[in-house]
Amino acid sequence: MNKKTIRLLKIIIPLFLGIFLIWYSLGSATPEERQQLWESILAADKTWVALSFLLGTLSHMSRAWRWQYMLEPMGYQAGFKNRFMAVMVAYLANFGIPRSGEVLRAVTLTTYDDIPFEKGFGTIISERVADLFILIAIVLVAIFLQTDDLLAYLHQQNINPLYTFLIFFGLVGIIILGLNLVRRSTWKPFAKIRKLAKGLLEGMRSILTMEKKWAFLGHTVFIWTMYVWMFYVIKFCLPETASVAAGSIMAAFVVGSFAVSATNGGIGVYPLAVAGILIFFGVPDHAAEAFGWISWATQTFVVLVFGGLSFILLPVLNNRK
Repeated sequence: MNKKTIRLLKIIIPLFLGIFLIWYSLGSATPEERQQLWESILAADKTWVALSFLLGTLSHMSRAWRWQYMLEPMGYQAGFKNRFMAVMVAYLANFGIPRSGEVLRAVTLTTYDDIPFEKGFGTIISERVADLFILIAIVLVAIFLQTDDLLAYLHQQNINPLYTFLIFFGLVGIIILGLNLVRRSTWKPFAKIRKLAKGLLEGMRSILTMEKKWAFLGHTVFIWTMYVWMFYVIKFCLPETASVAAGSIMAAFVVGSFAVSATNGGIGVYPLAVAGILIFFGVPDHAAEAFGWISWATQTFVVLVFGGLSFILLPVLNNRK
């Protein structure tokens, strides 16, 4: 199997998995259940949907603003418009090819602001590390608020969290061993990798050398606060979910955050995962599924609108380059 075929499969398999899950979930429901789901979505309070859209937009704007704090220590400047559009085309690209957005985001600033790819990509990796710590904190809060229920849910699903941590630390160990091999080897292809890694490390170190560390931290907290609130306010769209406890919503947010990476943009998986945990917490099936679909659709609409516009406007606003 050649590399082109493998790359194509990486795109097609997650997409078809998402489509299959949509077909399976709707196909396994009775006509009455599908009708209830559709009626719940149509009856949702659109004011809360609009607020969720606004909160999602603010989070993306904050991410674009925060990026400059990491570029400055290396002596680079990029306008806010270009940074924001780069962030949005990255999210949109992930719907087509999972995890390709981070590469495209760095390429965008290389193209329009002459920032070396490896350094820009290094800053993006550091951002993701900072985001990971915030996500871990949110997971801990969700566990604290719903410890017994979450443990019961994991047991019911035959999921052992210990395996997840072991896999994570195993991957970290493999990466460290691989980096040591590259650093010590005299093989010529590894020399090119070392040159690329040097630029990546410089971009990653910018998080330590930036002057506005507190502003960076403030934006990081703001970004994830907006993510949580974007998700949380959806509960007020439906009468059946309006009184759901904050802990249950937080648990559903955590599950949804991990589900996004399973398929292109979380298609199929995200609504089902969110609905599954809400059903476990006692929310009626049709309302839980409607919550999952409305939440996913709102987040997706933000990306489609601003990502699509960014693809069009980037070359137009930078036509001199």
